[in-house]
Amino acid sequence: MTQPSSTSGGHRHGGGIARAALIVSLGNIASRIFGLVRDNRNAYFFGATGSMSAFEAASLVPKNIYELLVGGMVSAALVPVFSEYASQNKQDELWHLASILLSLVTVVMGGFLLLVEVIAPLVASTLVSGFDAPLKALTAQLIRIISPAIVFFGISGIVTAILYSQQVFTYPAIGAAVFNLGGILGTQLLARRVGVSSLTLGIVLGALLQMAVQLPGLRGARLRFTLDLKHPALRRITILYLPVVLSLVVSQFGIVVDRNLASRVGQQTIAWMAAATRLREFPLGLVSTAVSMAVLPALSRLNLLTGRDEFKDTLGLGLRLVMVLIIPAAVGLAILRSPVISLLYQHGEFTPQDTVQTARALLLYLLGTPAAAIDLLLVIAFYSQKDTVTPVIVGIVCVGIYLLAAPVLAFALGWGMLGLVAANSLQLSAHALITLFLMHRRVGNMERLGLLSTLARVSLAALVMGVAAYATLVILQRAMPGAQLSQQILRVGAAGGVGVVVYLAAVLLLQVGEARMLTNLLRGRTRH
Repeated sequence: MTQPSSTSGGHRHGGGIARAALIVSLGNIASRIFGLVRDNRNAYFFGATGSMSAFEAASLVPKNIYELLVGGMVSAALVPVFSEYASQNKQDELWHLASILLSLVTVVMGGFLLLVEVIAPLVASTLVSGFDAPLKALTAQLIRIISPAIVFFGISGIVTAILYSQQVFTYPAIGAAVFNLGGILGTQLLARRVGVSSLTLGIVLGALLQMAVQLPGLRGARLRFTLDLKHPALRRITILYLPVVLSLVVSQFGIVVDRNLASRVGQQTIAWMAAATRLREFPLGLVSTAVSMAVLPALSRLNLLTGRDEFKDTLGLGLRLVMVLIIPAAVGLAILRSPVISLLYQHGEFTPQDTVQTARALLLYLLGTPAAAIDLLLVIAFYSQKDTVTPVIVGIVCVGIYLLAAPVLAFALGWGMLGLVAANSLQLSAHALITLFLMHRRVGNMERLGLLSTLARVSLAALVMGVAAYATLVILQRAMPGAQLSQQILRVGAAGGVGVVVYLAAVLLLQVGEARMLTNLLRGRTRH
């Protein structure tokens, strides 16, 4: 018997959500492919050295400032508020509010740019206190070079929120792709001229391109520079975002502690962990981010008091879509982790030992990946109902879990880098379980959405897929044991291809409704 893939609300929104998720996913696929090419070039020129760790630490600065001031606001406050104006056809008010926010973000982010340029050595010492003096100095230098990206990230984030509220997903999807293209160009053109500084210049270029390619999506928008700080929507956005700021401060503190602890384990540790993290984020970006951003506008238009069932059905559809896609992705990446890392990274300065260490970290990261994917959608669901407090409380609790577990696992038990990674997966899993429990308490009767049935069927299909992919890999490794690039591509591609075919056959045989929806969508036959 097929589990309920949608009831009235889910059925009405299903095709649109799946189509929007597909658009975001396609953009993310292009972004992740460019990202893998960028990482390949970075690994080729700089390996997993101390200078690479310095770059990874420096790159956190603009990203963390963006997340703190704008990034967390996009889904928590901006898209819900913008969506209200869009749904009520208040275009003039929407553009006025957008003008205020774009102006305000430009000024504030410009101020942070100047601040970071001044205190870069202090920031470097805080992030990587375990590094020696030359490596700290390099980190500070890279922070100064990369800091202009702060402004471009901020403007791009506001534009993305405006476009999402209009249910325009194509321009943000393209923007995500060209960001990594900028990184490729920076490394490839400048690595031999300016060394590791080329990586930070690539980030700045990518951030500028990401902002620029989204601007055509605002054609017809009546925007102007204005700082109308008395606009009533600013107060609503502030109220929604204040709890999120607290959560992000705690979260960013956790990231700083994580990097600080990693710098004490060894100079290469941050580089290994960063390489593994990017591979883990590949399926997360394709699946959970895409589905969450596609579902958010629909959920924001539903009210738990007047449309509880429709809200629940739409959320259930999103959760089932995430499970159908993320579980096999995590299993497949776990099975193929070493060949994939060798294929993507083990060239030039990236050594076989770097592959071993990155693969060890990736396996533990993947343990928390399905939880992280589901958790993102649940947090988005709370945000859509103007509840930013609940996710904040859960986030603070779970950062506390990490801060307690990481030093014990990494140093007291002697696990080193793997202890930090295991603590991260523990944090993500705890966050997802707590958030799911709280959402169940809020909407009630989530059992009827078929989540457990989908989880069981998808897990079984992923297990069969994993066995098939592993068997194919072993056979090909014995048949062609060489290390040539063409042989590596053939082994990974064949094992991955067999896994995909087996998984699709398994989920269709097990009558997983969301799998059929996605296959129909890919064939261009989605029914409304």
